[in-house]
Amino acid sequence: MANSNADAEEKKEMDIRSFSSSQHNQTPYIHKVGVPPKQGIFKEFKTTVKETFFADDPLRSFKDQPRSRKLVLGLQAIFPILDWGRSYNLRKFRGDLISGLTIASLCIPQDIGYSKLANLDPQYGLYSSFVPPLVYAFMGSSRDIAIGPVAVVSLLLGTLLRNEIDPSKHPAEYLRLAFTATFFAGITQATLGILRLGFLIDFLSHAAVVGFMGGAAITIALQQLKGFLGIKKFTKKTDIISVMKSVFHSVEHEWNWQTILIGATFLTFLLFAKYIGKKNKKLFWVPAIAPLISVILSTFFVYITHADKRGVAIVGRIEKGINPPSVDKIYFSGDYLMKGIRTGIVAGMIALTEAVAIGRTFASMKDYQLDGNKEMVALGAMNIVGSMTSCYVATGSFSRSAVNYMAGCQTAFSNIVMSVVVFLTLEFITPLFKFTPNAILAAIIISAVLGLIDYEAAILIWKIDKFDFVACIGAFFGVVFASVEIGLLIAVTISFAKILLQVTRPRTATLGRIPRTNVYRNTQQYPEATKVPGVLIVRVDSAIYFSNSNYIKERILRWLMDEEEQRKATSDPKIQFLIVEMSPVTDIDTSGIHALEELHRSLIKRNVQLVLSNPGRVVIDKLHASKFPDQIGEDKIFLTVADAVLTCSLKLPEEV
Repeated sequence: MANSNADAEEKKEMDIRSFSSSQHNQTPYIHKVGVPPKQGIFKEFKTTVKETFFADDPLRSFKDQPRSRKLVLGLQAIFPILDWGRSYNLRKFRGDLISGLTIASLCIPQDIGYSKLANLDPQYGLYSSFVPPLVYAFMGSSRDIAIGPVAVVSLLLGTLLRNEIDPSKHPAEYLRLAFTATFFAGITQATLGILRLGFLIDFLSHAAVVGFMGGAAITIALQQLKGFLGIKKFTKKTDIISVMKSVFHSVEHEWNWQTILIGATFLTFLLFAKYIGKKNKKLFWVPAIAPLISVILSTFFVYITHADKRGVAIVGRIEKGINPPSVDKIYFSGDYLMKGIRTGIVAGMIALTEAVAIGRTFASMKDYQLDGNKEMVALGAMNIVGSMTSCYVATGSFSRSAVNYMAGCQTAFSNIVMSVVVFLTLEFITPLFKFTPNAILAAIIISAVLGLIDYEAAILIWKIDKFDFVACIGAFFGVVFASVEIGLLIAVTISFAKILLQVTRPRTATLGRIPRTNVYRNTQQYPEATKVPGVLIVRVDSAIYFSNSNYIKERILRWLMDEEEQRKATSDPKIQFLIVEMSPVTDIDTSGIHALEELHRSLIKRNVQLVLSNPGRVVIDKLHASKFPDQIGEDKIFLTVADAVLTCSLKLPEEV
């Protein structure tokens, strides 16, 4: 072992000597770093705005088109149905019909259950699967999203609204506030899309969303214990400790064994159906239709046995007919206006995050492009219209969208088919749900939300990034042990903290030469990389801004001090050149330039010369504007690290 280490060290030294001698024996051609031509202020501003807000060049298809064609393209951009509708045929209709009927069978029982999470009557869940999907079918660009109420948004909306108004004491005011929140959720979504601010939803990291969704799933499942066990007096708090206290305090007097039997039987059936669908993808329709079968069988059982008279809680009367108008019920003034706006913004952002994530997932699976900003406008428009037609916040449902995809949907027309089925249900079938037990709705919701607990993603997050895992687990515990709002706040806070940490504390690395090449790489990643005698090479892996410029300067000086101590201990030559590799530095501001100037002054006191390698177009332009190259010398800026090392090595004394 000792011999092999000695051989490796000898080989390394020979490589350094051969490199050094080759440097002194050649007069290389050094290519200068190009300085871009000066841009006007207006042109530079225009370019920045375009890259920030119009990176996808949405007006590309309008170029060189006659006015009449531009009008058609404009209408197609707002209403994509005018585009794909021209090529619609019987084959596509067959796929959409089957998928629409399948998701309708899933959405009807789910909607009745989800409306209870929002503390609303059952018909409002059905209303929200009638009008919003119709609007989305005309304006949405995703072929696979199935629109309607979802568990997480329903719980979030119900929790936030209940903090403002007690739904049991003031049901009319609560309903009005729900419509107001839905209206402003739509306004928020549409505004983000129109102003092309969709990138804002990306600030909620994937890890935080995984944790938040998992925590929300646990919370939703715990809330269903009221209906599942037949408890009448149940806590209004959502944290796990309060819920479990409420459950165990009522064990002697309020638990109803008939209710538990119904719930447990059909929950087992639903989970078994999901297992079958998971094992055999061709049987996707089994878990899709299982909730409706459960509702029909349990309703029939309660009706013929009169179980409702033995303590089994039932849904009761569901109002018949389609959505009544609700424009006059939205608060546009008064004390509740700001409460509706606050709740709407939060619910709208979460709904948007879920819908866009779902849309992108299925778009990548089918290999088509999804315009996130158009999606936001479509989702916003459907919620605005929905708020005026007695709906609460609707968005893309992952479970229904997955069923829609597996059922072979071709276009957004499957949402229209689902809406028609919901319309027929509202007009003719709702009285039949009167004897549906609450336990079956609880079982349906529990089986649905279990899929939101993505433990495999959490394990992967732990393996990849420990800080991401902190965001994930923080959001999860925040929801489970505190509340949905606290969990959401933790998720957002940790996501922003990670961004700030990465911006204010960027990575830096010392580089060495890969043996027998002119390539310079991180010495920690490539231990075999050799350091250049008399030269220290440091790479900065970030833009240099006011938020990190001082840290970068101090970190580079610390690298220099550490390296000098190491070389002094090994009797290596003193460092005379510090090369800063700037390829990853995408931008620099005045604070960054001041930091470089201070670094240059500090290095002069140490008799070390500052050298820059490969600054980009934006960076070199700003450096020249500040006259920084005049301070260090134009001959100290190189196109590559290899060029910089070659030139510096030629200037070193022969003994080095």
